[in-house]
Amino acid sequence: MFRQTPCFLWLLTIFLGLGGCSFGNTPLTPVSLNSRFHDEQPALSGDGRWLAFISNRHGTSELLFYDLNQKQFVELPKLNQKNAIYESPSLSRTGRYLVYLSSPLGKPDIILYDRATQQSDILTQGYRHWVRNPQISPDGRYVVFESARRGQWDIEVLDRGPNIEFDLPQEVIVNPSG
Repeated sequence: MFRQTPCFLWLLTIFLGLGGCSFGNTPLTPVSLNSRFHDEQPALSGDGRWLAFISNRHGTSELLFYDLNQKQFVELPKLNQKNAIYESPSLSRTGRYLVYLSSPLGKPDIILYDRATQQSDILTQGYRHWVRNPQISPDGRYVVFESARRGQWDIEVLDRGPNIEFDLPQEVIVNPSG
């Protein structure tokens, strides 16, 4: 009986050890809002439906987008890039426009992502000064942020112009003639 016990314990240890291992079955898309990873800097759309936040669920900084009505994550094509750090998301009224900081080369830039076109624009391209804390207006026209242009943190307002597609609720009809 004494000789069988070490063999049994050895097999039990191996079985339990392998049972706790994961063999790469981690889903690419997160499945629940809360996780064991760092989820931070939440931003809520004006209509209360969409949530954007920063997470490290896949081992790197990424921006995630969550539908609070459907209780599921939504993929945003062409948004997250490897080797970039993401910070400070902000959403327009219906979540069509998303602004955030991205630092792929060390210096942060303010990026605007349009969910309708799945395109990103660097709003501070060529801007030589540090920026932080971008916020987008509910209609998507204005982006405010802090800038160190004068050697101290100041507020700047970027007007995207009257010819953009405004982020308006579906019930609102805009009559351009008056």
